[in-house]
Amino acid sequence: MQLWQFLGTAINPIAFKLGPIEIHWYGVIIASAVIIALTLSVREGHRVGIKSDDFYDYVLWALPVAIVFARAYYVIFEWSYYSQHPAEIVAVWDGGIAIYGSLIGALLVMWLFCRSRYISIWTMLDVVAPTVILAQAIGRWGNFMNQEAFGKITSLAFLQSLHLPTFIINQMYISGAYRVPTFFYESCWNLLGFIVLMVLRHRHHLFRQGEVFLSYVLWYSAGRFVIEGMRTDSLMIGNTIRVSQVLSVILFVGAIILWIIRRRHQYPWYLKGKKMQQ
Repeated sequence: MQLWQFLGTAINPIAFKLGPIEIHWYGVIIASAVIIALTLSVREGHRVGIKSDDFYDYVLWALPVAIVFARAYYVIFEWSYYSQHPAEIVAVWDGGIAIYGSLIGALLVMWLFCRSRYISIWTMLDVVAPTVILAQAIGRWGNFMNQEAFGKITSLAFLQSLHLPTFIINQMYISGAYRVPTFFYESCWNLLGFIVLMVLRHRHHLFRQGEVFLSYVLWYSAGRFVIEGMRTDSLMIGNTIRVSQVLSVILFVGAIILWIIRRRHQYPWYLKGKKMQQ
């Protein structure tokens, strides 16, 4: 009998305690994802002429802004709840942050940062894009620990038919019913996107500057649109429109338009991208 079969219960979202301070798995997983993404970005940065210190400095500025934007994005679309519970607005350790919000905040900081350091923002985006989608794949396991990002009610037999480990099945028992593991679907989709981008990124004369990033946008937004439609805990506009699906469509179409425009201007190939003035 497997350990998780023996336990038969959901995982405690608290990883450990430091005196009165509770360290949640959610935070541990998100922090690990950031560290892995940063390490890989620094390694790739050497190839295209971006210094290690530029990545470290960027993260110091971007991380707190991304967290604030991610929480603000979530709170705005759940204002009917948080207006009645204002003390919970800052409780990010209990979950409730939106990846699209964090990406908006991080992108804003990147634009300002790259201008101040005279770094091509498109090259910077191409470097970090694969690592960001990897971080998103890892980060979804933070949702798993908090029993978030789930789908409709399903059966134990369905989950077992997916050949999932028992600990995932146990954790998908939420509010008295088993749920479709949409967090897992998105994590797998993002991991596959990371592999595809890493395999193709260094192919000569395949990606022009900015197109690795645009490929990431296309891949992620397409997958997010489909998987978001399976979720039952989505942020909504009214009771019918899923916020993330709307934004996914906008990003997907916008990325295609940008790709076409930039191809017409014959931007340099990604592998020749160097540090350059804006």
